[in-house]
Amino acid sequence: MAQDVTHDQLAVIRIEGMHCHKCEESIRKSLAAQTGVHEVEVDFNTGQASVLFDPRVLPLSRLMESVKQAGYRATGFTLGDKDLRSAGDQAPIH
Repeated sequence: MAQDVTHDQLAVIRIEGMHCHKCEESIRKSLAAQTGVHEVEVDFNTGQASVLFDPRVLPLSRLMESVKQAGYRATGFTLGDKDLRSAGDQAPIH
């Protein structure tokens, strides 16, 4: 059965503390385990994770918490074309 991705949103999360492919895998598993996540790519070279998720099912804050639970620090994110410089920014997203 195909997943409905019509409402999905792309978040690029900036992450501190990744040093190797094992770090990538830990974060990828933590993010991919969340209901509502349809695709995850993590790159320690850029210090980022790209996550395709359904915001109706999973709030972005839960993705940020998943990074923390994996033992790393999410320092900010880009959602669509909006660059939010820190994880605590409350800028409106259109």
